[in-house]
Amino acid sequence: MSSAATVPADAQGKMPRQIAYIIGNEAAERFSFYGMRNILTAFLVGTLLMASTGDLAERERMAKDVFHTFMIGTYFFPLLGGWLADRYFGKYNTVIWFSLVYCAGHACLALFEHSQTGFYTGLFLIAFGAGGIKPLVVSFCGDQFDQSNKHKAKLVFDAFYWTINFGSLFASLLMPIFLREYGPAVAFGIPGALMFLATFIFWLGRKRYVMVPPTRNAPDPHSFFNVARTALGAKVAGQGNPGVAVAALGVALAAGALALIPLMGFVKSACLALGLLIGFGGYGVSLQLERARGIHPDDAVNGVRAVLRILIVFAFVTPFWSLFDQKASTWVLQGQKMVVPTDLWWWPTWLISGEGGAKAAASQMQAINPLLVMLLIPFNNLVLYPALRKIGFNPTPLRRMGFGIAISGLSWIVAAVLQLYMDAGHPMSLAWQIVPYILLTFGEVLVSATALEFAYSQAPQSMKGVIMALWYLTSTFGNLWVMLTNAAVRNQAVTSQIAATGLSENAFLMFFFAGFAFVAAAAFGLYARRYPMQDHYRIA
Repeated sequence: MSSAATVPADAQGKMPRQIAYIIGNEAAERFSFYGMRNILTAFLVGTLLMASTGDLAERERMAKDVFHTFMIGTYFFPLLGGWLADRYFGKYNTVIWFSLVYCAGHACLALFEHSQTGFYTGLFLIAFGAGGIKPLVVSFCGDQFDQSNKHKAKLVFDAFYWTINFGSLFASLLMPIFLREYGPAVAFGIPGALMFLATFIFWLGRKRYVMVPPTRNAPDPHSFFNVARTALGAKVAGQGNPGVAVAALGVALAAGALALIPLMGFVKSACLALGLLIGFGGYGVSLQLERARGIHPDDAVNGVRAVLRILIVFAFVTPFWSLFDQKASTWVLQGQKMVVPTDLWWWPTWLISGEGGAKAAASQMQAINPLLVMLLIPFNNLVLYPALRKIGFNPTPLRRMGFGIAISGLSWIVAAVLQLYMDAGHPMSLAWQIVPYILLTFGEVLVSATALEFAYSQAPQSMKGVIMALWYLTSTFGNLWVMLTNAAVRNQAVTSQIAATGLSENAFLMFFFAGFAFVAAAAFGLYARRYPMQDHYRIA
């Protein structure tokens, strides 16, 4: 199974039968992941961190740190998984082994509900396993198609997206109930069982899959990194090496960030160092990129230029993830302090019956997101975008992304207004959280569902793997900004400045992140106006 299998002649043009195993794996794995993730903050505050401190506000800050550290790892490890699959083990073997690590992580969560060391070990294993397989399953699915049936691939990728949101919807609704009624061992054990089922389903299809072999000792001499290395290393008589100087500055700053590990912790320091290396290194390469022409083909050099431009676009997207991922931390904590509107005729009161129902309802609000995603994508494609084109406004990918970032900022303005009302001593119905959820989800559809379409169209075929890795890192850095902000508000000088505004810490931070998004959206719009659009779709 180490080489690409031959598709039987009578199967050409048809949907590959093995796709059912991959879709089944994805459905179970996504329910597993979101089922665990969506109850994580509530469990940390209400159970695991109780022994650390009796102060609720401090437990909430600690829970946010743990949650966003976990998310950083989940979106960092795709770099490792993609590299191991491409160079050494192939996608199938890498998915199987990382999935077993994933299962072990779930087992730790179920077994160590009162042990921080054991529980955090489980979170690390899940981040390692989930991140490791994240870039592989979809691309492995694409490997099952060829020229004769590639028109069927879009149906499968649409099914993937719906499966992700379908799993997230029911995980968000059901797992808080299991946590409330049966405790952490069961609530975290069910996602573990589903992850084992996902691994088993994937294993069942092993004799049917088309296996694309890894490159092993045959690396691409004109890859992104080889072209970048040539650009920095090439010397031109009579010209200096400004790119090398900029890249060296990035290395020095990254070393400085790592030196802050005792103060900031390993995760924040390491991610900050990585960001400095990418930012300064990328700019340094861009200054000397033309020196690689003649040594590498023009297509390879132009591809690196395209990736560096996309990198700037992705940098402006990172604040969006700062806002989006906090719906599972900051918004859940806010919702726990709201009043559940059991008197409303349309509210599903059966979901919150019993002790602890109100806190469970705050976690269940996250189900609004996948439900709306499944509704908004067809609405946008079939109604909104055609209507905008009819009135003369072309919703290009860059325009959609810019507006999406701004709309996410608007959602946090609404959340901040709700917080102000609560801070004034007024009871606030949890139903009002539906409004910011709608706005944030609309922003997500405009940003996330558009970004890969844009990036893939701009990058040549040989650079698309680099683009996927960089896209996952946008979420890593978005969560890093949250952690750095959370650390800053523990400083006495910062808290004094917040108190001087007359706002509570929660309200101030909500307005801060909204402003962060608005600034990013404005910068994104300015850059997008002069972005040179390319068309690198594959010729059929």
